[in-house]
Amino acid sequence: MEKNKEWELVQLPQGCRPIGCKWIYKTKRDSKGLIDRYKGRLVAKGFTQQAGVDYNETFSPIFTKDSFRVMMALVTHFNLYLHQMDVKTAFLNGDLYEEIYMQQPEGFIQEGREDQVCKLRKSIYGLKQASRQWYLKFNEVVRSHGYSESPVDEFFDMTNLGEASYVLGIENNRDRERGLLRLSQKGYIEKVLTTCP
Repeated sequence: MEKNKEWELVQLPQGCRPIGCKWIYKTKRDSKGLIDRYKGRLVAKGFTQQAGVDYNETFSPIFTKDSFRVMMALVTHFNLYLHQMDVKTAFLNGDLYEEIYMQQPEGFIQEGREDQVCKLRKSIYGLKQASRQWYLKFNEVVRSHGYSESPVDEFFDMTNLGEASYVLGIENNRDRERGLLRLSQKGYIEKVLTTCP
């Protein structure tokens, strides 16, 4: 976040109220339920934001399971390759237009500047406008570079995860020779069964 210049430390302007933040820790699992990696993410307490003060619009398009099924049907029908990309720290790329002040994160309060707050320059996870700002930034970069040019993935620090085999919690197994695709939500079903009384 420091490298990305997410914020600058400033004195809180009179009449402004900073939003809080907290660390979220998550264990990411693969399609077989095995631990893939551990993640720690700083998240703004966006539920304390006020409409018209520190956010205006929150719209962003979403990817539904129905659209995923249609896309997979087209991929199978036309025997296409489907690669999965991961954008590291995706939401941290969105530019902010509003003035938002946030408390310094726990464990990273700068000595001698404890009374200062973070003036956000870019969007972070948890903000009400975070997904919209990421969508706008992605669109801006794609339009300026074009879909086929490599600067898009260089700009966003994209990682090619290879041919898609596990997307949105759905495992896909393809038999390209026979033109078949099997979708399975076995991991999700097992998770629901173990958490239900």
